[in-house]
Amino acid sequence: MSRRVKNAGILVLPVLVAIQFVRPERTNPPSNPASSFGRIVRPSSEMAAILERSCSDCHSNNTVWPWYSRVAPVSWLVVSDVNDGRRHLNLSEWGAYSSDKARTRMKEMCDEAKSGGMPLWIYTLMHRNAKLSGEDIKAICAAAQ
Repeated sequence: MSRRVKNAGILVLPVLVAIQFVRPERTNPPSNPASSFGRIVRPSSEMAAILERSCSDCHSNNTVWPWYSRVAPVSWLVVSDVNDGRRHLNLSEWGAYSSDKARTRMKEMCDEAKSGGMPLWIYTLMHRNAKLSGEDIKAICAAAQ
């Protein structure tokens, strides 16, 4: 191993250790189950399974925080993505949306699925089963009608 590589390692290792102490807050806010998408919209079991598999980790208050969400700097990205996802669409707080906003969110779900924008490609790297099939996209868009 060259001297440069060793010196770089000596510099980088303490930084990697130090950043582990900068921990973003991973939360699952309390929510009223009666206000959830599932209770209000009553989607088909197929649609409910798709949302659970591909959407709920980032778009609900029921996030399952994987091991890598505890390791910086990846933890920073994961927490940021979940917070952004919940801000844009929160399936746990569907009842707080007006009927117009709910319709808009349903249309956006279809549009995002069709365009490949959701789920995020980086999420599907670790969650292969979250990728949407053509049938999944059809089911989402049918529910949006």
